Amino acid sequence: MLLGGSMVQEISQVKNLALVGQGGVGKTMLAEAALHLSGKTSRLGGHAGTKPTLDYDREEGARGFSISTTLAPITWHSSCINVLDAPCYPDFVGDAYGALSAAETAVFVIDASSGPGAITTRLWYAAQDLSLARALFINRLDRSDADWQTALDRARELYGDRLVPVTMPMGSGENFLGIIDVIHMRARSLKDGVIHEDDIPQAYQAAADAARAQLIEFVVEIDDDLMMKYLEGEAVTQEELENLLGKALVARTFVPVFAGACVREEGVTSLLNAIDEWFPSMSDFGRIPLINGEELDISPDDTRPVAFVFKSLNDAQNGRLSFVKVLAGTIAPSCELICARTRKKERLGHLYHMCGKELLEVKEVAAGDVCVVPKLDVQTGDTLSATGKVEAASFRFPNSLYRVAIEPDERGSEGKIFAFIEKSAAADPTLHVDRDEETGQTIVSAIGEAQVAVLLDRLQARTGLHAHVVALRIAYRETIRRVASAQGRYKKQTGGAGQYGDCWLRVEPNPDKGYEFIDEVVGGHIPRGFIPAIDKGVQECLHEGVLAGYPMIDLKVAVYEGSYHPVDSNEMAFKTAARLAFQKAVSQAEAVLLEPMAHMRITVPDSYAGSVMGDISASRGRVEGMDACRAQGYQGSTTIEATVPYAEVVDYATRLRSLSRGTGEYELSVSGYEQVPHDIQQKLADEYARRRSEGR
Repeated sequence: MLLGGSMVQEISQVKNLALVGQGGVGKTMLAEAALHLSGKTSRLGGHAGTKPTLDYDREEGARGFSISTTLAPITWHSSCINVLDAPCYPDFVGDAYGALSAAETAVFVIDASSGPGAITTRLWYAAQDLSLARALFINRLDRSDADWQTALDRARELYGDRLVPVTMPMGSGENFLGIIDVIHMRARSLKDGVIHEDDIPQAYQAAADAARAQLIEFVVEIDDDLMMKYLEGEAVTQEELENLLGKALVARTFVPVFAGACVREEGVTSLLNAIDEWFPSMSDFGRIPLINGEELDISPDDTRPVAFVFKSLNDAQNGRLSFVKVLAGTIAPSCELICARTRKKERLGHLYHMCGKELLEVKEVAAGDVCVVPKLDVQTGDTLSATGKVEAASFRFPNSLYRVAIEPDERGSEGKIFAFIEKSAAADPTLHVDRDEETGQTIVSAIGEAQVAVLLDRLQARTGLHAHVVALRIAYRETIRRVASAQGRYKKQTGGAGQYGDCWLRVEPNPDKGYEFIDEVVGGHIPRGFIPAIDKGVQECLHEGVLAGYPMIDLKVAVYEGSYHPVDSNEMAFKTAARLAFQKAVSQAEAVLLEPMAHMRITVPDSYAGSVMGDISASRGRVEGMDACRAQGYQGSTTIEATVPYAEVVDYATRLRSLSRGTGEYELSVSGYEQVPHDIQQKLADEYARRRSEGR
């Protein structure tokens, strides 16, 4: 842990930048290059065998991708830039939503050969919903299969034609020589760590002129007078262009596109210059939306502190860490703030700026900046303020629909394992844990299987405990299909008073109405005082059906005849008689097994709709409707409504990712039961019989 101090920066000097995009496109390498070029690190981390500064977690090293947002605070000229390197592997994309909520600008990194991916598109519209400024960085132009124009054209198809190069490449692959700065109309290359500028080569002059003309055309839209001047044929001066870039970026009249190769650190300096000179700070947006529909004014004169928790982390060395963005005022150690969600006071201890895993202690943090605060009893999305009445609008995390059961390798460790997972879930809004009282299983809900695998690896590494994934037990139910009657007679004679109970029960289906008990006894054949005992005996049988041991539902039971003994009859005897009668009657009433049904709403690109519907049919489901999507970001997609047995789609998060190559989304709710096919019923019945024979 590093200790030190930090000067409080003006709000306009702090720029928060989220690096997002498809996994494996070089986001972390871009952040590492920024750290190196700014002098924060002495070498380019994560390349040619060097240890990365940001992907420091053991699990990240083992898997080869980021699984948690890390911070890279750098100083570049007059700006303090907080680079938030967000994980975008599908199972960990929830962290990217938190990073976007703390940024003013989202920089989307895309590969020059593969172009934008499904996660890139999902996050693109998430950034739009948050009203963030957006920029593109087309990376890896030094690779043999790089194609700048194809990648740019594909991005324009997906995100609109307002994507305009502000830097563009000179060549590609082995012939990649550097970049052209369209704003200043200069060629720039990096040789031996030194930036070299020159005139634009003649071969690229026409393309650079066209890009600059397009840039000016979009930028002048922000200024009516300048736009009229431009339309009348007057030239826009260099000063006028540079003065409008920041305003146009905030107003989203254009999206700047940068070119580069992070491993060679080409193009990164131009990006950092742009961030310093015309990328927005928090003050450029003026107001922050609150959860009640109001807005929080961003004023340098407002000294009342407001802070927003955009990430929580259980660190192996430092414990619980809360990543905080200061929205107003200044926070300092020992100040007390109230959490809007819990209404509890939180006393701030130490404040840190974090770079990778290193912590640098600071004395205060002003509006616009981010910091890390240990040992707060808060969650991601919480707002802290002096009054506790301010609550910033939070973000909606992806659905955690991947559900598995966790069992310990050794008995007796269940409590400790549950406590660890519960603590992990408190820090990660996309992770949930609960105990299913019916099946006795510990259920973990996550975005995908890799997220669960990391959780179990961390469990072992930090506690020494081992657990594994087991099949989810489905909450089947049993019911009957026809009417049947039976007698239950219980008689037991001992040395003293005996036991005597006798009743006739009729069972019949009661669809969708649950359990109903009716007293039809007349003539006093069973005294009224024993009728509740018969009802109780039946209800005890409902907990374990006759076919496969699952609870029984939707049946009506009537007691209509019986007899009693004036001395030997009692409540216990009639309860036992009721159980005997019920079990006999149900065995004659065509008992069947029911399974829970999942109602699904699946959205996929049109090209994958056929595969998804085929999979639904193969999963014993039925398609109940299809509709073309019209929502922004989903054009060219189809929404499929379907009902499928829940047992068939407990792993659907993984299957849909495979079926749609990561482009599909779905919602799922479980309600209602339907009869299972005979072969599945027989399989479950045989398994139940085997467990009973084994005494389980």
